Amino acid sequence: MGKYYLNYLDELETEAIYILREVEAQFENPVILFSGGKDSIVVTHLAKKAFYPSKIPFPLVHIDTGHNFPETIQFRDQLVKELGIQLLVGSVQESIDTGRVVEEKGQHATRNALQTITLLDTIEAHHIDCAIGGGRRDEEKARAKERFFSHRDDFGSWDPKNQRPELWNILNGKHFEGEHFRAFPISNWTEMDVWNYILQEKIAVPSLYFAHQRDVIWRNNSWIPVSEHLVKKEGEEIHSKKIRFRTLGDITITGGLESDADTLDKIVVEVASMKQTERGNRADDKRSESAMEDRKKQGYF
Repeated sequence: MGKYYLNYLDELETEAIYILREVEAQFENPVILFSGGKDSIVVTHLAKKAFYPSKIPFPLVHIDTGHNFPETIQFRDQLVKELGIQLLVGSVQESIDTGRVVEEKGQHATRNALQTITLLDTIEAHHIDCAIGGGRRDEEKARAKERFFSHRDDFGSWDPKNQRPELWNILNGKHFEGEHFRAFPISNWTEMDVWNYILQEKIAVPSLYFAHQRDVIWRNNSWIPVSEHLVKKEGEEIHSKKIRFRTLGDITITGGLESDADTLDKIVVEVASMKQTERGNRADDKRSESAMEDRKKQGYF
């Protein structure tokens, strides 16, 4: 009998599908954290393949800040309709209205950090014991510390020094009541892997990832889209640029880059030449050297 070889994308897919099936086997009420970005879209696609011909056995959870790109919300709703699965939405605006969080004010205000309380409240309200995310180790140094199964204590906090060993891909999901896990099936993927997989599988992604004409201002070394939520500084000018986004977050903090990449093939070529990380245009990551790790310790994605 001849040997059977997998190419590297098939190996990554097989690993991710194994992790997703382990989540289903070990947890009672798992969900997929869905932002509408490419990584959560790929995780959802992998879940579809992992459990085919059945439907994805867990709901999607979206933490809605109220400052999303309209294109992201439209894409989310269309995908949920196509898949025929449940969507659970946690509202940051509701958290603000009920006094659970206090909204930031000023020109650099963002609702990004406020998502943490909304997420933890949503996890508690729906008795979620595992939240599957699209985090990857190559994105940011704090995410490089994550295991496939990432333990959270009964406060929802992450302690990078107190994680389970994962020798030989043995995943341990045991937890006490009130605790939960985050699972990261595509931890070992790179941004390039994600785009090559999207190209290979012909996965639909929001139009925001493709170069398009948009009104923007120059701030923090990137092009910030003009929106009703943007507070302009004195001297900032509005420009019309052909840009695209490498990562999607709140419209107030997600910077675009000038680009002509309006097809998947062109995006793959462009990403291959990039020297800056994809989160380099995210204002929320520039607040301090440990901004992401500090948020994760508090319960962030």
